[in-house]
Amino acid sequence: MLSLNGKIVAITRASGGIGEATARLLAQRGAAVVLAARRSERIDAIAQDIREEGGRAATCVVDVTNAEDLRRLVSTTVERYGRIDVLVNNAGIAPISPLADLDTEGWSAMIDVNLRGMLNGVAAALPVFREQGKGHLVSIVSVAGLSVSPSMAVYAATKNAVRTVHEGLRTESTDGVVRTTAISPGYIRTDLADSMADPDLRHRTRENMDAMGIPPAAVARAVAFAVEQPDDVEIGEINVRPTVQA
Repeated sequence: MLSLNGKIVAITRASGGIGEATARLLAQRGAAVVLAARRSERIDAIAQDIREEGGRAATCVVDVTNAEDLRRLVSTTVERYGRIDVLVNNAGIAPISPLADLDTEGWSAMIDVNLRGMLNGVAAALPVFREQGKGHLVSIVSVAGLSVSPSMAVYAATKNAVRTVHEGLRTESTDGVVRTTAISPGYIRTDLADSMADPDLRHRTRENMDAMGIPPAAVARAVAFAVEQPDDVEIGEINVRPTVQA
């Protein structure tokens, strides 16, 4: 197993699900982690758990739709640990519905969190990565961006856009300073369905997550695998889903 000793990693939406699992695993493997989310009491409790287990962890209250919050996350990480090696863009919501429902508020929220939030992370981290001479951007995307299902058009569009931004950044980063990894899970057992307004759709999504979902720790292992690689190795994209669907 490669080591994460000495790596400095900031993670958005680290208050639960994939973000929490990633923070815990990376800290167990030797990284210093900065947990970011809107719920301060939750990330503070997780960080305390990590420290009690011998890991290094700090927190920063962040709303990814606010560009200044992402800049503060990066600056807080650098001030605390001297640099930032990796930014994990994990924040995402899914108030999905059929387009005919005309849920324009839900559409805007997904664009703001899923896409604009990721872009805010890029804008905050990229100058620091270039000043340092290296850095790694990891974003949690979704297989929904590859295959569009009913009721998921706008959600899939935001995830596809994140993937496109990653590919664009990869093609622009020809000097080897910035590495990018897009990780696309299928159904994950998280609370993502809670953001869905339609009760029937929310219920069906939870059933699918229970039947076909994989644990957040599986995605965390994919993040760790990408982050552990030597600086001259880039893992561009990882799809995480069961080999056998229920």
